[in-house]
Amino acid sequence: MSLHTQYLESFLRSQFYMLRMDGPLPLPYRHYIAIMAAARHQCSYLINMHVDEFLKTGGIAEWLNGLEYVPQRLKNLNEINKLLAHRPWLITKEHIQKLVKTGENNWSLPELVHAVVLLAHYHALASFVFGSGINPERDPEISNGFRLISVNNFCVCDLANDNNIDNASLTGNNFGIVDSLSELEALMERMKRLQEEREDEEASQEEMTTRFEKEKKESLFVVSGDTFHSFPHSDFEDDMIVTSDVSRYIEDPGFGYEDFARRGEEHLPTFRAQDYTWENHGFSLVNRLYSDIGHLLDEKFRMVYNLTYNTMATHEDVDTTTLRRALFNYVHCMFGIRYDDYDYGEVNQLLERSLKVYIKTVTCYPERTTKRMYDSYWRQFKHSEKVHVNLLLMEARMQAELLYALRAITRHLT
Repeated sequence: MSLHTQYLESFLRSQFYMLRMDGPLPLPYRHYIAIMAAARHQCSYLINMHVDEFLKTGGIAEWLNGLEYVPQRLKNLNEINKLLAHRPWLITKEHIQKLVKTGENNWSLPELVHAVVLLAHYHALASFVFGSGINPERDPEISNGFRLISVNNFCVCDLANDNNIDNASLTGNNFGIVDSLSELEALMERMKRLQEEREDEEASQEEMTTRFEKEKKESLFVVSGDTFHSFPHSDFEDDMIVTSDVSRYIEDPGFGYEDFARRGEEHLPTFRAQDYTWENHGFSLVNRLYSDIGHLLDEKFRMVYNLTYNTMATHEDVDTTTLRRALFNYVHCMFGIRYDDYDYGEVNQLLERSLKVYIKTVTCYPERTTKRMYDSYWRQFKHSEKVHVNLLLMEARMQAELLYALRAITRHLT
């Protein structure tokens, strides 16, 4: 993240506030919730970090043996942790009622909001960790079983220097440099054309709705199936084996993401962003129940959404607004959130297939991300630009989870 210092400051401020500053939850609870969230994606890097913090802040060591050793009220967070991580659109006010009305194990609303913010933060951070190749592999020779080494041949030191690691891989595979240069030129050309078209003609509301539905359906055919066809299987972890040290922190490990727009099913109503927005609804609710966190999150969302250096690879003075918006809105589209005023035709024009595969994997199944997927899109771009993509995906995902959870809390309150 230090490749983007402005963003990093904003990120650290909000994370520090959630974990260390005055808030409804005791410190050990905060770290345990972080562990529960990271465990949904088997993110051992984050789990290890918070196991240490949990003990340092006075957490009871026995809790680290697994969920059956923790207080019932923490255990009660399982369901919402699972839904938020994989299918947040299933969260209803009934889930909230159950948590706040369970007798002596109940959660107060401020505590619950604090917990939900932590869960969403750590689910999204797991996406960033896997997308950026920072996750330790198991090593049986080391006492705690982990050491930080390059993941899938990602070397963290190379990445940190931003010394365009892609160049090495470019020559070794069958994409010539020429192809990827023309890929970059073509993308810039499409961005320019979209700017111009937008000035010329406005699509009708019906047309916009149709384009959203089309994009949502098409997202069904991205990933899983074609990932395995387009990447040789050897590069893919066989279905991740959930090691016992991770699975002890979760229930129902087989529960995962399912497409919002599932084939042949009566699908759920689309979440119309206008009916419940972060700016008008989520922000004030979260701030009221857990003071100041709303401001910090809002600053972080705005920061990443507006972050630009006006460059693309070797080009200067580029307006990247349309591209940043397409990335953010595509993530929300996969979570069933639709913006009435956005033309989803732009997503299709700006995000090519390998990038969509990458986005969907990092956002919905981060533990399946591979170096090869990371290398396969935008081959001429700098590593720092790809990290910027990961930051956008992380924040879009966090915001989507929060919108569903906060909407359910609002319905519980009304």
